[in-house]
Amino acid sequence: MNDSQLLRYSRHILLDQIGIEGQQRIVSARALVVGAGGLGSPAALYLASAGVGTLVLADGDEVDLTNLQRQILHTTAAVGRAKVESGRDSLLALNPEIEVVALHERLSGDALDEQVKLADVVLDCSDNFATRHAVNRACVRYARPLVSGAAIRFDGQVAVFDTRNPAHPCYHCLFPEGESVEEIRCAVMGVFAPLTGIIGTVQAAEALKLLAGCGISLAGRLLLLDGLGMEWRAIQVPRDPGCGVCGTRPA
Repeated sequence: MNDSQLLRYSRHILLDQIGIEGQQRIVSARALVVGAGGLGSPAALYLASAGVGTLVLADGDEVDLTNLQRQILHTTAAVGRAKVESGRDSLLALNPEIEVVALHERLSGDALDEQVKLADVVLDCSDNFATRHAVNRACVRYARPLVSGAAIRFDGQVAVFDTRNPAHPCYHCLFPEGESVEEIRCAVMGVFAPLTGIIGTVQAAEALKLLAGCGISLAGRLLLLDGLGMEWRAIQVPRDPGCGVCGTRPA
């Protein structure tokens, strides 16, 4: 790190659990953020401010006026622009010492595989099960830790799926693909603006801990937030040995 970086990240460096070594790992890291909306906005902002060396933003949508209630990466002037381009400008304005790769597409197939393979950590900030399952499969395939978040109405959830440890589950263990799971969109049901900030920020915290090598991650646990009562609870998530993605007896 240069002198400017040592000063910029000094409050991290002062933490014994991170120090210069942990901050250097953050600065040298590459993070993939899938989705530049309600969850991806705070997650990407904190990853950028913390100095993650390369941030890859992937999103195929453009900024809409209805997004601005919660998607703090974007401004009114950005309405109509690609979210990843608006997001890149915001992140570089915050921290010009990082690199931001803007991918204006919904990652899938070989393109998704390539980006997951290059990443040190993946943050799933998407809003649909198809993308979540595709990202999970790629993370299991290339042994990359996945930080998953979701927020709807006043309810949020965060989990880490890190199958580098054979005892830990993957996303498919918790939400098996193909089962009848109701997919609820905030465009229909609404979402409390600060809820996306809370969940996205927790995603950033988990990702930074993984990169710096400090603390205990949420791997094997699902953290649930009731935003109306402002109550958190955590439940254990076991690995399914018959999981079709990470199990020893794939379907």
